[in-house]
Amino acid sequence: MAEGDAVPESGSAVEVEFGIRNPEYPFVGASAAAGCTFSLAEMLPRGDGRYAEFFNVRGADPPSVLSGAAERETVEASLLREYDDGGLFEFVVSGDCPAHALAELGALPREVESEAGEGRIVAEIPPTAESASVVEAFLDRISGSELVSIEEKDAVAPLFSRSAFEQVVHARLTDRQREVLRTAFEAGYYDWPRACTGERVADELGISSATFSEHIHAAERKLITLLFDHGR
Repeated sequence: MAEGDAVPESGSAVEVEFGIRNPEYPFVGASAAAGCTFSLAEMLPRGDGRYAEFFNVRGADPPSVLSGAAERETVEASLLREYDDGGLFEFVVSGDCPAHALAELGALPREVESEAGEGRIVAEIPPTAESASVVEAFLDRISGSELVSIEEKDAVAPLFSRSAFEQVVHARLTDRQREVLRTAFEAGYYDWPRACTGERVADELGISSATFSEHIHAAERKLITLLFDHGR
């Protein structure tokens, strides 16, 4: 922790910024090796301790990004959109990732980016979590990390913005996908911390958890691709 930084007392939301310089983390190491940039578009929980991280990658050949990710046992990568200078990727991670570590500690990563081997993460810690404990645990767990800044916030924003949701949902999703996504949204599935499990939403819809997972993941991928595909 940087000298002079004081962690706010519990009871308020906290925004923290970390610097990451360890090339062992793919988004840092790849940006240094390929001279490219990684920028997080969105991060969504998948259950079983896994998270889907949607990254815009610029300045790198998509096959090389997929090849690098395939070397990591805790990462499953897929290309959603290809650009002239990169692409939009989905990385499903189950560990060995700074953003994943923050999420598991109860924080919500908002900005994750790297360029030329310099990584940066901005996250929100809700009032329900002990900010001092989260910061200390993250710095202990993630080698090559440092606390850059910390400040109180009035409130934590929702995990998936309603305004962005409404811009494209009716035009791009099937009726069933819209129903599943809206039910999940209104039930608090996208709140942070999550107020409702996927199993509970599935019960409300009268469908199996597997069917819910199929519909919600397909809808999320469509929305993420449309909202953050800036390369066309």
